[in-house]
Amino acid sequence: MILANATIYTADPARPFGAAMAVRGGRVLHVGTYDSVKEFRGKHTYELNLSGNVVLPGFIDSHVHLIDGGLQLARVPLRGVRSKDVFISRVNEAVRDKHPGQWVRGGGWNNDFWGGDFPIAAWLDDISPDNPVWLTRMDGHMGVANSLAIKIAGIDKNTNDPVGGTIVRTTEREPNGLLVDAAMKLVLDVIPDVSLTERRESLLRASRHALMRGVTTVVDVGSYFPGMSEKQPWQDFSDIYEWAQSMGKMMIRVCLFFPLPTWSGVSDLIHKKGRLISEWIHVGGVKAFLDGSLGSSSALFYEPYKDDPGSFGLQLIDMDVLLNATLESDKSGLQVAIHAIGDKANDMLLDMLDEIVNLNGVRDRRFRVEHAQHLAPSAAKRFGEHNTIASVQPDHLLDDADSAGKKIGVERAERSSYLFRSLSAGGAHLAFGSDWPVSDINPLQAIKTAMFRKPPGWEVPWMSAECLPLDDSLKAHTISAAHACFLDPVLGSLAEGKYADFVVLPSTSWKEFADDIPGHVLATYVNGKKAYP
Repeated sequence: MILANATIYTADPARPFGAAMAVRGGRVLHVGTYDSVKEFRGKHTYELNLSGNVVLPGFIDSHVHLIDGGLQLARVPLRGVRSKDVFISRVNEAVRDKHPGQWVRGGGWNNDFWGGDFPIAAWLDDISPDNPVWLTRMDGHMGVANSLAIKIAGIDKNTNDPVGGTIVRTTEREPNGLLVDAAMKLVLDVIPDVSLTERRESLLRASRHALMRGVTTVVDVGSYFPGMSEKQPWQDFSDIYEWAQSMGKMMIRVCLFFPLPTWSGVSDLIHKKGRLISEWIHVGGVKAFLDGSLGSSSALFYEPYKDDPGSFGLQLIDMDVLLNATLESDKSGLQVAIHAIGDKANDMLLDMLDEIVNLNGVRDRRFRVEHAQHLAPSAAKRFGEHNTIASVQPDHLLDDADSAGKKIGVERAERSSYLFRSLSAGGAHLAFGSDWPVSDINPLQAIKTAMFRKPPGWEVPWMSAECLPLDDSLKAHTISAAHACFLDPVLGSLAEGKYADFVVLPSTSWKEFADDIPGHVLATYVNGKKAYP
């Protein structure tokens, strides 16, 4: 295959741009001028004339919950809902399609979109007297259940808050339906398991959705949240990913992270099968949670929440337990990724990394901080000390720009939030992701968000000093994202010998693209073959 008359951005510093590309056997043969690639043309070579269209490396989404995202596509859609009435109406529509006793599930709601009031069981009880309901907040760290679900879970005024979680209560100490972090497990444990067929279908559905957005590789951190079973990611690996691989149904590449407490199993898997199980499945490493989220008031801060002066957030794991498990994982050569959102949580993590380097020595460990959302003044520079990966989600700032000031105060929010440029200047390796289904998979929008930082309705950027240039933003979704999961030798840029994963955009010149980032891709190619549309 030859791409001709194209505007090819390679993300390869040795040859940043080209006008043509030759592909054979799913790999890039050469990028350069048309004259330099036509020598690879054979009798059966297919030539695609792009009339100047911009070509980029296939996007890498550095943080998704892929199976959950696929499941969410078939559940109550609450993302973007901006009023209590619409919220209730969406649930009511779903209830009408259910038999009595069937669970109604959904997610993606953001209470900040309708003024800040959290949904409670009383919103749902009249429309769902015979169906238990469970609806997760967009960040995955909080959910609301109706009274029937609370009853089935056995939660009442005498139920103690679990470690690392909160049962939100009325003034009479009755549960009001909201459960935070580890407390969600109380309901999740009584919801019937999703069938294997549904989970397999969700992978295919999620993969098609990713390809539509130009994503050819994802880092899947799994169906694993605070308080949830550590078994699900392993079941998904064997029952879904290995099944899809054996049946020839894989459409995108996946880099899998497993729960940190199961690190020895990951180490055994790598020794048995290697890190690259196939061209589609790569074993990444292990992941843990240190704190919760801003929207659920469970991100861990030095100072209390402005809207809840008695709370500093939640620490979800004992630091000695986290240190010991990370030390062992690191010693066995695994990559470690840990969720930290609040400024205190990020500092605790960076302090722990210093200790790990002192005890285990210097190596190319590419330690990942997932989110790195709110940082103390000196933290951004510390990321560069050990070449730490800042796995960040630009589109989260679209949700938080209006609400962060209410949660932690405007001054704190504007000195600490989404410090992409400061992180880059401090030596961090930026890797962009979506956290789908928390935010939708949409790399082109994320790139635009990182460049301009303008939430809907805003005329000026939120913290303009933290806007990133186009090249840095593109690399954070391509080659830098590949580096962040040790896949840079085989993907992330359009360079000789790498997988021919690329997207074609509607822009017909680089200037047109740079001046106006498009909202969609025209086509997505994996291994040099069209995968979308």
